[in-house]
Order: sequence, then structure tokens, then C-alpha cells
Amino acid sequence: MSHIVPLANGLRTDHPVPGLPFVDDSHLPLDDGPEAIEAVGRNKGPGMWGRFDKNRADGGWRAFTTDPIDHTLGWAVRHHPKHGRTVLLLRDDDTSSLHMHWDGEQLLFRAGGYWWNGETWFRPGQVWNPIEEDYEKRKARMAVTVTAADMLDGRADAARVHVGKVATFDPDAARPDNWLDHLALWAARHQEQDGAPPLERCVVDVSSPELTGAQLIGAPELAELGGITASTLRAYISRGNSEVPMPQAVVGGRDQWARAVADDWVESRQRSYQGVKTAMSGGDPDSLSPGAVEVRDRFVVDFRHTLYDRPDVRKRWVLRHRNKDSVSEVASTLAWSVAVSLDEIVPTEHLGRTVRAAVLFDFAESVGMFKDEEDGEGLEAWWRLNLTPSVAKTLDWYIRCFPAEAYATIGEIQRQAHNTWKAPAADTLSALRSALSLDGELTDEQRATYFALLEPHGDTD
Repeated sequence: MSHIVPLANGLRTDHPVPGLPFVDDSHLPLDDGPEAIEAVGRNKGPGMWGRFDKNRADGGWRAFTTDPIDHTLGWAVRHHPKHGRTVLLLRDDDTSSLHMHWDGEQLLFRAGGYWWNGETWFRPGQVWNPIEEDYEKRKARMAVTVTAADMLDGRADAARVHVGKVATFDPDAARPDNWLDHLALWAARHQEQDGAPPLERCVVDVSSPELTGAQLIGAPELAELGGITASTLRAYISRGNSEVPMPQAVVGGRDQWARAVADDWVESRQRSYQGVKTAMSGGDPDSLSPGAVEVRDRFVVDFRHTLYDRPDVRKRWVLRHRNKDSVSEVASTLAWSVAVSLDEIVPTEHLGRTVRAAVLFDFAESVGMFKDEEDGEGLEAWWRLNLTPSVAKTLDWYIRCFPAEAYATIGEIQRQAHNTWKAPAADTLSALRSALSLDGELTDEQRATYFALLEPHGDTD
């Protein structure tokens, strides 16, 4: 989830976000359905907007609107037929982003992106699954849902606080210290509403061993795990880089991350475009891919021959103090220039689509052959996904020269093989790896490293 920070709870929410004040939302038609919420802001004036969409998977809906009183603020609502609704006040620029994040199972976000689907809590989505075209769902370990009834123990005093108003709301004000008093006031108002769910079903927070103090780490530790400096991490955070996960807590004014979230972040960096390139550089001093190293080494020889071994060329520029070693250095520099220009020599975007089409064509041919032989039983094993040597060699070359681009292409191959033949992602990878081991030029170590980055990871819980 990108770094969307809600400002306040709507008074009629069923699931208060801990620490946030409550603001009167009586000017919103929450009980009249999503169309009415959208209509509050849609085409009502400059800087105003609204929208609603149905969540067909669960029968619910989501909507957002610019606040009609303060156009710098907006409201976002997520409704579920069984679990009730969440009503949040945000900066108006953030409402559409949260609306997009609610397009799926996510009903609630807590603790820096942990989310709940009505039954289970999951960690923030960070590792991309090309088959699902979504982030992998990874369960929070031994997570327990904390409800409003759990938090209200009779010591809070609703009389000490009041409900805020949009007209006087300060989005930059500090969060209230006595939040349980605010929760008590919300609970009293909540129980007066017709059809409101009981406090035992009003979700406030999540508790998990992953979120205990012993499992939290600071920015220096997170940076070290990610292979970057603490100053680089702080620069990422200050620029609002959404690839850095949101902190799960703030302790003593310092951001803290759950170690489990940090580990997922490290994995996502390893599987990122740059991470794949780094993994495939194999320790090369110029951080070149295996294919680029081959091109560089070849042109070193070619340039040295051209610049030194041909007398007709050498006599034009080689001075007496020059020697073969110095010329080799110049040749190496020239060769490096060619190697890093591979993406300007080869049309990688079109090549990727061509490789994908060729691989899927070979797969279709082999699947059709086995269907004919076995009376249409269909695909049952990865070894039925075969590649011709020419296609395997091309895919191998593509990986060696452009590992990051090939990574995305293989993800598309996995997705289409799954959609067409119900082939599991792991089976598709096994078929590709087998074909490359027979006809490719990647070393065993390079192939193992690369395909380890592609392997799907099931839930470890």
C-alpha cells in the first residue's frame, strides 16, 4: 500500500483507526448508498469530485467524495454487507488512491499496511505475483483482531472530549493523547445508531508476535538489510518513495518496522528490476550481465587488434612511449561502451514480446500433441511444456543479455500459461529451466540464481 495517511475517523464508522480523532460526518448521506456519496462532490464545483464502485467479490462497495465544506479534505467509505463500514477523513488528494487500494479483499489497513479481509490479517503487499497480477498474500503470524469491546475497560471518560467538526479541523494538529476517551465517546454515539454492529464486531487494531517490540527494527537496521546506507533510506523516505514500506510503529519519535515486513521488502528489492540485474552480474566489476560481459570481452580483442596489431592503423597514432598494456586499457574502455549500449543495439521491448509469443507457441504445440495422444486428458505435468532448441537458445540469450527485461517476459509467460492451460507457475518455470539446461549457455550457477528469483513462494505460516 502506498503511503496514505488518514487524518480522522468519521463518527459513523464501524471500525475506528486507533489514535485518530473523530469528526462529525452527519453531512454525508452514508445510509443512502454509494451513489449518494458520490453525488456530494461529483461535478459540484471546482476542485470537487466523487466516485463509487461495487466490490463484486464480496457484495460490498466503496465510495469517496470531496468534503462540501472544506475542499482540501475528502471522505472515503468502504462498506461490506457483513462487516459494516469504514469511514475516513483524508486529504482530498489521497481519497482516490485509497479507493483503488480498497478494490479487492482489503477491508481495513492497520499497523503500517497490515490488512484484514474479514477473517485473516495479512502483511503489507510487497512481493509481486505475476500470475495473480497482484502482490502475494502473506499471513501475519498468530494475528489477533482487537475490537472496540477489547479496548474499552470502563476507565475512559467520554465527557472529557468532544466530536470535531470539518470546518474547524486542523489536519496538521497532533493526535490526541487520551484516545481511549475519544473511543468511549464514539462508542456511546455508535450504540445509538439503528442497526450498528455490536462493539465486539468493531475492529480497531491487530495484535501479532510480528508487531511486538522485540520484532521491531529502526531505520539503520532496515537500511542494512536492504543493502543501502541509512542516509539513502532516509532520502527515499523523504521523497515519499512508496517502495519503502510504511513503518509499523513510531517509538520515541523514530519509525520502527516489523522484521517480517523488512524481510519482505528485502525480497521485493531482490526481485525488482535492479535487484535481478545485480544478482545476475555475478560479481563482475562493472556490474554487467553475463551477456554484456561476453560482448565487452569480445570487443576488447577486436579493438586491440584494430588499434595495435594492424600496422597501417597503429602508425597513425601510436607514439613511442605507448605499449600494448596501455592500448589494452583503451580497448577495454571502448568495449565497455559497447556493452552498456546493448539496449540501444537490440530492441528489447519488441524482442520480449517476440520471445513470449515463441515460447507460448511451442507450449501450445506440445500441449496439443499430448492431448491427441491421451484422448484430451489435458496438461498434467510440466514436462509436457516443451521448447524447440531455437526458442530455448533465444530465451537463454535474452536472459544472459537482458535479465531484468526477461524476468518480466517470463512472468507474462507464466500468467498466460496459467490462464490458457491452468499450468501452475512452478510447472512453467520447471519447463523453461529444463529447456535452458539442455540448449542454453547460462552456467548452472547463473541458471540456479536466476530461477530462484522467479520461483513462487507459498505462505510460510
